[in-house]
Amino acid sequence: MGSGDLTPNEFSAAVTAITAAFGDPTRRQIYLLVREHPEGVSAGEVARAMDLHTNVARHHLEKLAAAGHLRVGTDRPASGVGRPSKLYVASESEMPLAFPVRRDDLLGVLAGRALALLPPRQAQALAEEVGVEYGTALAEAIEPGDRTRSIRSAVAAVAEALTSHGFSARTEGGPAGLRIVADNCPFGQAAVEHPVLCAIEQGLVKGMLTSLSGDDAAPHSQESIAMGDSICATRV
Repeated sequence: MGSGDLTPNEFSAAVTAITAAFGDPTRRQIYLLVREHPEGVSAGEVARAMDLHTNVARHHLEKLAAAGHLRVGTDRPASGVGRPSKLYVASESEMPLAFPVRRDDLLGVLAGRALALLPPRQAQALAEEVGVEYGTALAEAIEPGDRTRSIRSAVAAVAEALTSHGFSARTEGGPAGLRIVADNCPFGQAAVEHPVLCAIEQGLVKGMLTSLSGDDAAPHSQESIAMGDSICATRV
């Protein structure tokens, strides 16, 4: 491994940090909005531009600032009296987006072969159980103050977690309800050869949603890269 490469732990930490900051589409839009105003913007200005409650805008801005993507300054009112307001300015540092490619194909192949030794129903149940346990652990690791309560924000948190694990996931909503769409499958060719691996993702979604929303989740797959579709889509 070259001096410029990241170790697996460094890679995971870097991806997690970036997805925590930019995995939410609203947060990405806010960051782009701030970049368009080099003089800085306040939470109130962001809230008006994005049609958000000021507290929601401030929450996203503080998350971006905590991750080092925004700098925080103050703006004294023109009258010279009153409390100065916070101004958020995009940091000049570049985000470390150029990561070396991680290849977990071997792990996927080994897991697929191991599951193939079991009867299909038992393999499916075991794969989902593994996913549920891991998803529950991910949800429990979230700070209590950041715990998600509404189903919509819970789904967004699940998409962030999936993205940090290589799924490149996002949320979509419509008249038929919410779904999680993933443009990538980290299991790669192994999932094509052993589609039972998809049950791990389903279990992860189920475990996280159940833990975060407090309701029994029953996600089901609509599309799957392993089955020849261009995306993986899970209805929740």
